[in-house]
Amino acid sequence: MSDYLPIEIQVEILKKLPVKSLIQCRSVSKAWKSLIDSSDFIAHYSGQQQHLLVSYHDDFDRKYVSVVDDDAFPRHKVPLTVPVPVDMLKHSRIIGSSHGLLCLYSGYGETAVVWNISIRRAVAVNVPNVGDYYRYGAVLGFGVCGETNDPKIVKITPMDSTSSIPWQIDVFTLSIGAWRRPYSTNLPRKSLNFDCSLLGVVVDGDFCWLATDRITMDGERWSVNLIISFDLTSEEFTEINLPDALAHLERLHLSMSKLRESLVLIQGYLCNEDVFHVWMMEDDVPKLFTKMFTICIPGVVVLGVLEFRKSGEPIIEILDSSCDPYEDDSSLVVYEPCSKHITHLGISGMCSFFLSCYMGSCLGISGMCSFSSYSYKETLLLLDHPDLTTYDI
Repeated sequence: MSDYLPIEIQVEILKKLPVKSLIQCRSVSKAWKSLIDSSDFIAHYSGQQQHLLVSYHDDFDRKYVSVVDDDAFPRHKVPLTVPVPVDMLKHSRIIGSSHGLLCLYSGYGETAVVWNISIRRAVAVNVPNVGDYYRYGAVLGFGVCGETNDPKIVKITPMDSTSSIPWQIDVFTLSIGAWRRPYSTNLPRKSLNFDCSLLGVVVDGDFCWLATDRITMDGERWSVNLIISFDLTSEEFTEINLPDALAHLERLHLSMSKLRESLVLIQGYLCNEDVFHVWMMEDDVPKLFTKMFTICIPGVVVLGVLEFRKSGEPIIEILDSSCDPYEDDSSLVVYEPCSKHITHLGISGMCSFFLSCYMGSCLGISGMCSFSSYSYKETLLLLDHPDLTTYDI
């Protein structure tokens, strides 16, 4: 092909190939390897195939499976072998998913790992001064800057009452391989409280966390839910207010996800009749959330809403109401909102009731789930970084 086609056409053809084929093409010629490995090609390549990463416990071992999200879903499932840095993390959790990359972190260590599943490459990042992640309330987020394709990790650390600033903000940028202060000097208000046990999401170039504001009304203290977003380009913080129906819920009754590039809030709790309501933010307008549908399946305990397929159908974890949560496995299914039909993914994991006792974990709206699920597209990001690199503080 390289002898007869102009280089511009070759580039366009290569951009349409899946990652697996591109990796093989790197062995065809030095010219193709140089092209595919170039920062420009990596930045402009975006795989068309979407996958669903499923993480779960089986006999106390953490397992990872990638499911192709296509017309044959969930037929094409591939067990994943995790890279060494991921395998070494103790009780790790995914803190962010963006542009085909996932970032995992352990609350019991000081290392985050950025993982490209498609090219089987990972880099480790030492996180400064985190201490005990859960005890001291440091909050981490991860996303890829849409303008530069540069992966970033942001760390928010609450300061004590003697400090002149409410928070210390640190940003790690992979291109320079170091931590620094953010470009912007605006900080979240001191009265805000972040929950490090809840997963944030990247939507339209912003990393978003659920937070609670402590306010005084009529002499009484109230908690109000809101969303704090961090622009991955300008590195500025913004507050997004929620409608009253969501702003005054107990924190345990609320979690966050995304559907395509729209922010989604999930209202529900296992002890509240196993009913979950799915709300979506409209046109990036604060307080304008529309209830899309309600999930309620007779005879089934819905443990949580984990993710959404590219078609918009939610991925949920369930347990048959006749099962013993201490002995029986929970299952992952796809829920069809119109027909209320469920399709099993063929993956079962240790039920989170027993798992929480074994792991010593806390249970919230997402903590009830023994599964984790994340949608991702194929990407070449990290191809120009040596595999298994560790970035020190």
